[in-house]
Amino acid sequence: MIEPRNPDERLGDDDPRGGNRSRSNADAGGDASAGSGRGGDDSGAEDDRSALAPSRPATPGGSVPAQRPIDRAALDRVLARAAELQMNAGMPAEGALTEEQLLELGREVGLSQDFLRQAIAEERTRITPPSESGVMAALFGPATASAMRVVPGPPERVLAALDRWMQREECMQVKRRFTDRIVWEARRDLVGSIKRGFNIGGRGYYLSRADDVAATVLPAEEGRSLVRLDALLGEARGARVAGSAGAVASGAAVSTIFAVLGVMLPIALIPAAIAIPSAWAIGRTHQKTVERSQLALEQVLDRLEYGDPDARQPGLLSMLQPPRRHP
Repeated sequence: MIEPRNPDERLGDDDPRGGNRSRSNADAGGDASAGSGRGGDDSGAEDDRSALAPSRPATPGGSVPAQRPIDRAALDRVLARAAELQMNAGMPAEGALTEEQLLELGREVGLSQDFLRQAIAEERTRITPPSESGVMAALFGPATASAMRVVPGPPERVLAALDRWMQREECMQVKRRFTDRIVWEARRDLVGSIKRGFNIGGRGYYLSRADDVAATVLPAEEGRSLVRLDALLGEARGARVAGSAGAVASGAAVSTIFAVLGVMLPIALIPAAIAIPSAWAIGRTHQKTVERSQLALEQVLDRLEYGDPDARQPGLLSMLQPPRRHP
């Protein structure tokens, strides 16, 4: 009688299935070892990459530290640089902002709303004169004088006070009148000529030498107004140019006559040599006119803001006060 074989021996070396399983186990072991080898290579590569990566400063909590905040000076530089880069790249500015959007933007960056409104009002009244880069401006000076300031009082009252002052104290008369702007010119009547000729009041009446004087008044903030004064001096500069040209022409004519009469050349050139500095001196007097007109505009704004120091006459600040109502 044949005894059954031990179950443990059923899948021995002689069993083909056992041999296959052994080989499978061997293959699996080989693959696992190969995988572990590749894993070692991958981990080594990762270690190399981590060594090459830039290191970040560690924080106690293990997180990346927050970026350093930008102060106001740096913000101004960043915005100016960005605008410069966009302009150099030829990219036009997209769209336009309303006053409310501009105020909201200023609020986000921490700008004062009052200063923003004042800057907006100044931009509205900004007048860009023609560029004077030629010989005329270099030799004789500019043809305009301007002044601008924020003064107390509503716009309509400030403009009315300016009108009364210009007509009464500066010997001017209204040339054009608009809602927020008045243009004056010098009085040409007998009274105006006498006041300017004898300098009655001692003011000099330098504004009356301008072609015209314009005032633009806009609201700036609560109870205050932005005032811009402009004096055009084109005719005054033209008169100086004509005087200088006349001096040069006269000197050249006299030198020519001397040369024709046979006077020695060094002596004949003396009138022309004298005419050149004389023409220069005549032309430079226009610069003094511009400076005087600029000072007169600033003085008008001073009286609007602080009052007239001369207590004998009512000043511009007193004109801004509403009239008293008697019961």
